[in-house]
Amino acid sequence: MGVPTTRHEGDDGVATASPLADNGASSGSRWARGRRSPRRPVIWIELGLIGVSYFVYSMIRNAVPEHETVAMKNAHWVWDLESSLGLAFEESWNHAINSVTWLIVSMNYYYATLHFVVTIGVLVWLYRFQPGRYAAARTALFATTGVALLGYYLYPLAPPRLMTGGDFIDTVIVHDTWGSMASGNMANVSNQYAAMPSMHIGWSAWCGVLIVLLARPLWVKALGVLYPLLTLVVIVATANHFWMDAVGGLLCLAFGFAVAWLWSGRLPHRLPAQAARRGRRDPGGVLPARGPAAGATVPASAPAASEPAVPAGPDDRPQQDVPPAPVPQAPVRAERSEGRPAPEEPGPARVRPGPGGQAPARSSSS
Repeated sequence: MGVPTTRHEGDDGVATASPLADNGASSGSRWARGRRSPRRPVIWIELGLIGVSYFVYSMIRNAVPEHETVAMKNAHWVWDLESSLGLAFEESWNHAINSVTWLIVSMNYYYATLHFVVTIGVLVWLYRFQPGRYAAARTALFATTGVALLGYYLYPLAPPRLMTGGDFIDTVIVHDTWGSMASGNMANVSNQYAAMPSMHIGWSAWCGVLIVLLARPLWVKALGVLYPLLTLVVIVATANHFWMDAVGGLLCLAFGFAVAWLWSGRLPHRLPAQAARRGRRDPGGVLPARGPAAGATVPASAPAASEPAVPAGPDDRPQQDVPPAPVPQAPVRAERSEGRPAPEEPGPARVRPGPGGQAPARSSSS
């Protein structure tokens, strides 16, 4: 019987046989069969994609019309909704943490830097140690960021520190630190009413999910859990977001992972950690790997990859190995040497006597 095989088209146009892939691509849905296994990312392409995508994100985000009237109306609606739920805690957190100068200043710098530093760090970690999952994770991040732009356009929202009638403190201005692109000198070049959804939460939750699912040390997993939670405290304490903005960021993240699943066939943590090298077809895709896997046992009855499989018939019975018959060799004529007589050679066949009663004379050769 041997290993079940499937036919694929090789580089030379000749069909070859290979074991079925274990990723379900050959037996799954038609959508899954069309996907390829992850390839090893190229550093220069990835750097270019990240740079261009963030530039486009910043340009589109800041180019969204700043509908101040609508943004203020939406901010009051969100605040009233949170109050009706008994969860309007942003103002109390803002005042309590602002009274601790070193803490609020640290949070200002946290808000300004860590969503860049940690996100890029996780991308580098995936690229270096888990390249097979990198492309799907990066796709989830890009899709999360892209759908957030739609939220900025459709739902302009003033942050708590700018909401009229509120008693929120803009901690960046009060403590003369830089911690928000929409505060201080940067307020003129940034869209101040792009608070919903919060990409600080979207990006930090992206990092946290991947760290928890893919990291091995328990303390690293704990950091993955704490990072988005601490980010939530920071965006509320600095009055840059309502907590409902964080919910919007999580919804965007869910959309991003859905796009990654549709694109790759599986979620990032379900993909193999290592990727196929570029220039080679993947085992579960168009071309199979050449030859059996290392250490695999090939059944003696399995046909070779280049030979067609022949079904066993009723007369095919196991037989014992029979040694080959000896090949007959021509007699070697011994040479006369040292006076030893040579072995007698077979003479010609006898001939019947002729009509005269005498046998024909034997011709002798010297």
